[in-house]
Amino acid sequence: MDKYEKVFELAKRRGFLWNSFELYGGSRGFYDYGPLGSTLKRRIEQTWRDFYVIQEGHMEIECPTIGIEDVFVASGHVGGFSDPLCECKKCGEAFRADHLVENVMSAAGTLSAEQLTQVIKEKGITCPECGGEFNDAYEFNLMFKTTIGPGTGRQGYLRPETAQGMFVDFQRLSRFYRDKLPFGAVQIGKSYRNEIAPRQGVIRLREFTQAECEIFVDPRNKKHPNFERFADRELILYSQEAQQQGESFRMTVREAVKAGIIAHEVLGYNIALTNEFLTKVGINPEKLRFRQHLKDEMAHYAIDCWDAEIETERFGWVEIVGIADRTDYDLKAHARVSKTELYVYVEYDEPKMVTRFVVKPNMGKLGPLFKGKAKAVADALKQLSEAELSLSKDQIKFTVDGEELTVSSDVVDFAEETVKVSGENVIPHVIEPSYGIDRIFYGVMEHSFDEENVAQKAAESGLKGTGEAEKAEKEPETAKGESEGEGEEEARLVMHFPSAVAPVQVAVLPLMTRKELAEPAKRIIAKLREKSLLVNYDDSGTIGRRYRRNDEIGTPYSVTVDYDTLEDGTVTIRDRDAMRQVRAPTEGIENVLYELIYRGRSFESAGKPFNF
Repeated sequence: MDKYEKVFELAKRRGFLWNSFELYGGSRGFYDYGPLGSTLKRRIEQTWRDFYVIQEGHMEIECPTIGIEDVFVASGHVGGFSDPLCECKKCGEAFRADHLVENVMSAAGTLSAEQLTQVIKEKGITCPECGGEFNDAYEFNLMFKTTIGPGTGRQGYLRPETAQGMFVDFQRLSRFYRDKLPFGAVQIGKSYRNEIAPRQGVIRLREFTQAECEIFVDPRNKKHPNFERFADRELILYSQEAQQQGESFRMTVREAVKAGIIAHEVLGYNIALTNEFLTKVGINPEKLRFRQHLKDEMAHYAIDCWDAEIETERFGWVEIVGIADRTDYDLKAHARVSKTELYVYVEYDEPKMVTRFVVKPNMGKLGPLFKGKAKAVADALKQLSEAELSLSKDQIKFTVDGEELTVSSDVVDFAEETVKVSGENVIPHVIEPSYGIDRIFYGVMEHSFDEENVAQKAAESGLKGTGEAEKAEKEPETAKGESEGEGEEEARLVMHFPSAVAPVQVAVLPLMTRKELAEPAKRIIAKLREKSLLVNYDDSGTIGRRYRRNDEIGTPYSVTVDYDTLEDGTVTIRDRDAMRQVRAPTEGIENVLYELIYRGRSFESAGKPFNF
């Protein structure tokens, strides 16, 4: 059983993840998040909001998950959002054609369906399920179609990404930010892709959660005002050149930007911010790298693009975040299809005298000729350049709404004029960090998962024994078997979740199932909940087994209430990772635990050492 299977076995058993529709046999590409999984996922999302909304000031919006067709025509999804599909002639199973050939050649993702068909035939690649031959590969659009309204209705699609809503709302967002660049907007929500063959758990889903930020910047100034915050942060980079050599390297953000490896400061800052977020929620920094898109995979509209990748045991390096400079491609595309100019008016520090070429259509002549279309014709003529007009002699040709029109050259005047201008219209460039929350969720699960020898761990932590177990043995009322403690079991499963994202943050455990212990335990729970800490009460089984149950769901701290609590008002606080314990007063314990979880307080300062 590899780590992937161990993580999923624990995830299903303890309520992190379940296969969707299990009652009816399930369906690939869909998962339910159980009570603990849903909580862990929400804590990851809330940490993301803390980074991008609270710290960076990019306000959150929420758009429909269904979009009208025009939106996805403009974005290019209707015409080009597809993967190469290959179906087995024998069993009918469908596969990604590029995935079938990636083990026999590099850059499989850059090949066309026709080229992939040729490679499959030449290499004799057969169906992994039944060994049958494949039909020819073809492009399969990944969007889910739907109809908006009754009857034939209006064509719509479930959104394949959250980004388009922010581009469509650009004008409203620009006004909200008082037309001051840079500004950004974020969105967290569901996206949908009809994946051909999702076989990697939550790494490849048909319904998934994205957290995306669209940062609109002035294309003439891509310096970041807070660049120094991360300038000297060292990252593991896997640049285009490094990929040719097959080895990543460490470099500071400042050095990478200066050397031109990362295109500019804004992109460098957001790559470093991504690194900061991922390590905070539990991604192992030694298993995290930033891979630059190769020239043949870089989107045609991108200046630079980097993927945050994590190392997994079964799947190798997996992309979980993409950080790209998308230039002005998206705004221009939506402006073209919607026939609405999308720009920000940027004022100069000082007005400038500018000589420019001006086209002045004669509306007195255009009106009778084109009537209701006269304004559209005039707008089209104004867009013509001096070079285009100079090529025209008696007739000027141009296009309006896809229709080619011709007018006499005497309906326009054009000339150069010098004017005083206070600013200019700027189409912003877009910097986009795009996070796959489900993939990050799995990465946190795998990187947090550990199997430890308890006796060895106890020795490493300098434990002298479990005081609670010793006390339990001395209590005359203790039932047989209640004395199980640290070190008596050979191994433990533990999820080393960071305290801030752990689905259960504190376990309150009465040493025994006794009313006199349960009552103070429940009073402690009430105080902890007032601090908005998520608490688990557990009085079933031996204290050692309860520790193990909480270790494997990643509970950072356990509070044990015993008979000394009734005498001196103190309890035991146990640290999950080191298994150490301290003795602390119940008075103010909610503040102590809050500081341990959210304020980085050292465990040793939380109370008097108890078993070390």
